[in-house]
Amino acid sequence: MKPMCSAALKARIRRTQAADLAAVQQLLAAAGLPTEDLTSAPGLHFWSVEADSRVVAAIGLERFGMGGLLRSLAVDPAHQRRGLGFDLVAHLESDARTVGVDQLVLLTQTAEPFFRRLGYSVIDRLFVPDELKHSEEFRSLCPASAVCMTKSLVSRRSGVSHG
Repeated sequence: MKPMCSAALKARIRRTQAADLAAVQQLLAAAGLPTEDLTSAPGLHFWSVEADSRVVAAIGLERFGMGGLLRSLAVDPAHQRRGLGFDLVAHLESDARTVGVDQLVLLTQTAEPFFRRLGYSVIDRLFVPDELKHSEEFRSLCPASAVCMTKSLVSRRSGVSHG
């Protein structure tokens, strides 16, 4: 069977349902990402991509007021290098803007170059909003050696908010 192209899979990005949680958890664990708080983190939502009736990519957003923690971007190795990571991040950013998130923060041990290409920059953890610092991700799930990155979702064209 010929693999699906990114455009076909992109159209299948959807909000992850409760029935998908085990598959998302398995995908994240296989990628070495934290899964301990997936069912207990308040405000944590995932989007996923399915192929052949299984979750092959996922990304999460844990919302804290106007800030958001981008969590757990993972793409099954058999589906990598097709743009799914880029598509999922763009989808998450769009949805985050829609609900009023104006800053995303993430922690990574392996994906700094990927996120730099998407406009994220390294930030000292001291400058992360306090509510994000109190998340499990910051307090215990990610090591202190993880790189902290951020991206503003506020339009640079205008200082005026139209929300």
